[in-house]
Amino acid sequence: MAALARLVATGLYTGYLRPYPAVWGTLLGWILGVLLLPASDAARVGWAAFAIVVSVGTAQWAETAFGHDHRRVVIDEIAGVLTTLALAPASFPYSVLAFFAFRLFDNLKLPPVRRLEGLPGGWGVTLDDVAAGLQAALLCRILAWVYAIAA
Repeated sequence: MAALARLVATGLYTGYLRPYPAVWGTLLGWILGVLLLPASDAARVGWAAFAIVVSVGTAQWAETAFGHDHRRVVIDEIAGVLTTLALAPASFPYSVLAFFAFRLFDNLKLPPVRRLEGLPGGWGVTLDDVAAGLQAALLCRILAWVYAIAA
């Protein structure tokens, strides 16, 4: 069971890749999300919700194995970028924007996102990334709206 939890928490071991394991984990989540683009909105949201639940559980386990919010743990990045992709416009160009927007907001940790890191266990590890994913999705939606008006 520990081997499976490590595999999931580290995003199929992308958390061991250097440099910037979070970027590699985000890339894995982005690839999974792009594969879901043809699915319905509800299916994409369902997969993002599933990833959030899995992230909270495996991040909780990972705290005992690695310490709080260790760099190797990237399941939270996967849940965050899947959140972005579930709520952003469902097209490949917007999925590319979603990747970069998520990385931007995950690094910036705009208020009140940074406060979420203080939540206990897997909640603190995961919810700051989900909130960054929500911010990134909002940016994608605003840019899509502006583009539609300008076109």
